[in-house]
Amino acid sequence: MASATRSNSLSGRSSARVPAGQVSRFDRRLAKILEHATEVFCEKGYEGASMRDLSRASRMSLAGLYYYFDSKEKLLYLIQKYTFTTILERLRERLEGVDDPEQRVRIFIQNHLEYFLANQKAVKVLSHEDDVLKNGYGAEIADIKREYYRICLELVDELKRAQRLEFSSRIAVLSLFGMMNWIYTWHNARVDADAGELAREMGDIFLHGVCRGGAGPQAKRVRVM
Repeated sequence: MASATRSNSLSGRSSARVPAGQVSRFDRRLAKILEHATEVFCEKGYEGASMRDLSRASRMSLAGLYYYFDSKEKLLYLIQKYTFTTILERLRERLEGVDDPEQRVRIFIQNHLEYFLANQKAVKVLSHEDDVLKNGYGAEIADIKREYYRICLELVDELKRAQRLEFSSRIAVLSLFGMMNWIYTWHNARVDADAGELAREMGDIFLHGVCRGGAGPQAKRVRVM
């Protein structure tokens, strides 16, 4: 179908067959459409938003929107895929060359908070529409999210081994996500610290908790920066 083929080009799957200049135009157009779609989903919710709403917001004809995307589910899928892959790519870049286990955990926290605060509407859509995607779309996004969780788990396990700690990595990681994920619901830029300071404070809270709680009564107290 034409719409499916075209949207594959926009999402990068067919870029090898498109001249470089055209790919960049496609990418810019896609980014703008996804930005408008994010605002609509954030305001109206996925169920409350229609393709006509998305058409008006993106200033595309309804027929033009359907040409690129066969459903609003495809738009939600692309929003989620772009968000999670961007967070993952930035995290891997920042972790490269850093060996200290504590610093690697702090990098994870800062990377997460920076993206969440800079993209609060997208994060709201991801949080509120977490279980909407079905079949292949849902499975692909679930795989990306599992990879993100796995990286965090490995970072915490590295810290445990380096400092000879004993605690549940699963509970620690899920608690960390619980502390970070809802920041978009309460953060007020006028009174709350920026992402860098929040990452330092949350890192202190998390690392003090796992290091002191997992060290045992006879262990030497661990200094956390």
